[in-house]
Amino acid sequence: MSSLPAARPVINVYSINKSDIITNVIPVPSVYRAPIRPDIVRSVHTNMAKNKRQPYAVSDKAGEQTSAKSWGTGRAVARIPRVNGSGTHRAGQAAFGNMCRGGRMFSPTKVMRQWHVKINLNQRRFATVSALAASGLPSLVMARGHRISKIEEVPLVIEDKVESLAHTREAIGTLKSIHAYSDVEKVIRSRKIRAGQGKLRNRRFHQRRGPLIVYNQDNGIVNAFRNIPGIELVNVRHLNVLQLAPGGHLGRFIIWTESAFALLDELYGTYNTPSSMKKDYQLPDNIMTNPDVARLINSDEIQSVVRPAMAKHTNRPFTQKKNPLVNQGIMNRLNPYAQVLRRAELLQSNTKKQHRQSSIISNRKFVDQMLSAIET
Repeated sequence: MSSLPAARPVINVYSINKSDIITNVIPVPSVYRAPIRPDIVRSVHTNMAKNKRQPYAVSDKAGEQTSAKSWGTGRAVARIPRVNGSGTHRAGQAAFGNMCRGGRMFSPTKVMRQWHVKINLNQRRFATVSALAASGLPSLVMARGHRISKIEEVPLVIEDKVESLAHTREAIGTLKSIHAYSDVEKVIRSRKIRAGQGKLRNRRFHQRRGPLIVYNQDNGIVNAFRNIPGIELVNVRHLNVLQLAPGGHLGRFIIWTESAFALLDELYGTYNTPSSMKKDYQLPDNIMTNPDVARLINSDEIQSVVRPAMAKHTNRPFTQKKNPLVNQGIMNRLNPYAQVLRRAELLQSNTKKQHRQSSIISNRKFVDQMLSAIET
């Protein structure tokens, strides 16, 4: 795998003032050739999302703050504790039990429940590099719903001047100049009031995800972009699956700064050298160097072995299909032992036929003898 070149060996770095101005050309990091594994990304995303939960539980005193005791036997009522007192509807009502009105719940929830799920470090890194590799495919980015039809190329890399922006006005101008603001407008249009009790719990609105901006150093870029709807920012050293593949879905639209993009080879290494910033880590290999299975099967090299007879007469793949269950010649070619089975089957059927004929002849002789005896 290490000898294969990347599909795109270099990528352009664009100006923050005008999208058609190319300021530099840098090589594409090897992480963009990592295998894309949606199953691993989905599994790791699920477990990482569990680790962000805030523990909750009902009160230890809930449902048991009543002065109640059982009436015992002999009063033709259940032995559940009952509220003390008289002269009120509450007196005599059952209490404490989970089946009672105002009682505690069965097995009340506790904050010491196991909320955290351990994730293997190498598996977490595998999911991260898979999400990064998927973010470099325009088809996956567009399938996720991002508006990237007007941007120059994916992944989108801009010059490091963007890290020094300090005002939101300048940040919006940069997004418009590189034609990435249409994705922000999509986020603004998608803002809706949440259905459910979350409206009362500081999450009244929900909206789509916009671009993810990855930077190397925060010289004001966070303050400039943080108030734009849907925009998320992360340092290149702290990339994680929750931001690279929200909801476990691959294809996040990422805007890179030049220095952050160039740092990826040091972070994750290449297929020739291990990572210099992660101990004992090397990029995972692809199982197949060429994933185009249809092209492999229909290639002349494979077809000449699978159907050698036709390869002598034609240069194109052999497309004729015969059913081996009907055509004995094709069956013998696929399974040489089928000829032995067929011969044994024919011999057995002939034996049965001869036995049947001999029994018929013997029965006929017996009938003739009986008829002759009756006549005499």
